[in-house]
Amino acid sequence: MHTERPFVMSIAGYDPSGGAGLLADIKTMEQLKVMGLGICTAMTLQTESQCLSLEWQPLGEILKSIVVLMKEYPIQTVKIGVVKDAMMLIEILKTIKSNKSNIKIIWDPVLKSTSEFAFFDLNSLSLLKNILHQIDLITPNYHEYNILKGNELLDQQQCSVLIKGGHRDDQLGVDILKENGNEISLEPGEGNFEYFPKHGSGCVLSSAIASWLARGKDLETACKKGKNYIEQFLKSSPSLLGFHST
Repeated sequence: MHTERPFVMSIAGYDPSGGAGLLADIKTMEQLKVMGLGICTAMTLQTESQCLSLEWQPLGEILKSIVVLMKEYPIQTVKIGVVKDAMMLIEILKTIKSNKSNIKIIWDPVLKSTSEFAFFDLNSLSLLKNILHQIDLITPNYHEYNILKGNELLDQQQCSVLIKGGHRDDQLGVDILKENGNEISLEPGEGNFEYFPKHGSGCVLSSAIASWLARGKDLETACKKGKNYIEQFLKSSPSLLGFHST
């Protein structure tokens, strides 16, 4: 098997509307010229405006799929999306690292959907304290960041954190990258463009960053380029479903 594109693996949920989860990740990766691979953690029934049901996939099947793909393909970066709880995340991380210890991992902590559908079991959050160092970047929005911080996570700078600014009351759209004890403000792009809320924007951003990391960019550059991609996505249409383009 030969390809000129680096490989990125998404471990995330299936959203039949195509706006979020695996389908959104693969669309993003294709646009950014990486080879996207996908493993399904959950089957959902949802539209761009509501999530109606969710069925978690067996953990054993998820882990087996990770092993098969990592043995077959030279995967550079892994993006993890919706997972059931900390125990599922821990087992996924353990399996990834046992197959390739130096791989880059991004976790987009999908705790609740925009429509308030609960995904992650918050009662398990304390179990993450000893494993966050295995993750290279976490990409919470402001609400998710406050939940993680309130559970005494992220205090020791065990991993880098990109706090997305789409839900800020002040400085709307300004993201904060915390890396190696430093805080870097990522400002919105210049110009008077109208942005529209989008279903799956967190999935798109995290998979864009994963793609740029796989293409050899450092974390700050990958986050800046990912932010540029998501801004194009947010202004692509007035509906909750966006269009992908570069």
